[in-house]
Amino acid sequence: MAQSGSSVNFDELMQHQQRFLAFLEHRVGSRADAEDILQRAYVKALQREDTLRQAGSAVAWFYRILRNAVIDHYRSQAAAGRRVETWAQAIEDTPAPDPEMRAAVCECIVPLLQTLKPQYQQALQALELDEKSLQEFSAEAGITPQNAAVRGHRARQALKKRVIQICGTCAQHGCMDCRCDQRHSAA
Repeated sequence: MAQSGSSVNFDELMQHQQRFLAFLEHRVGSRADAEDILQRAYVKALQREDTLRQAGSAVAWFYRILRNAVIDHYRSQAAAGRRVETWAQAIEDTPAPDPEMRAAVCECIVPLLQTLKPQYQQALQALELDEKSLQEFSAEAGITPQNAAVRGHRARQALKKRVIQICGTCAQHGCMDCRCDQRHSAA
């Protein structure tokens, strides 16, 4: 900690912990988020102790740190929301394959779905094979559309790894005469 003429009395700040939590929870709407923000704010206060001008104003000084932390929290949420929206849009914008290609791909891919986590199987079945929208899938699964988009993305990544693991070069070169089905049962 920095040594200066003014020092933060962390005991005093800890005495106000419940008020700080109430302040944060009112602004972010979640006790868990409020607790996380408060912990990060305590760390920030320790790192910035030298910015305190008068020792008696530690609580007011800490409230400024909390206000900035709330702003940072919402900025972070907005950025995460934009990433999820991008994923969701990519899912919605993906053109549907023609029926022949779909049948060929499904013959190879469907057995691999059984090797994934059940939640990934459910996501891929709904979003890719049944061609449901994110909203339909999220309602079916009982999760938010954002969580549905993330689950769909992670499921696709897990399937991609599995296809590469099982089909090898066939997966990399887009071979349509997939004979790696003999290896599916061995995997």
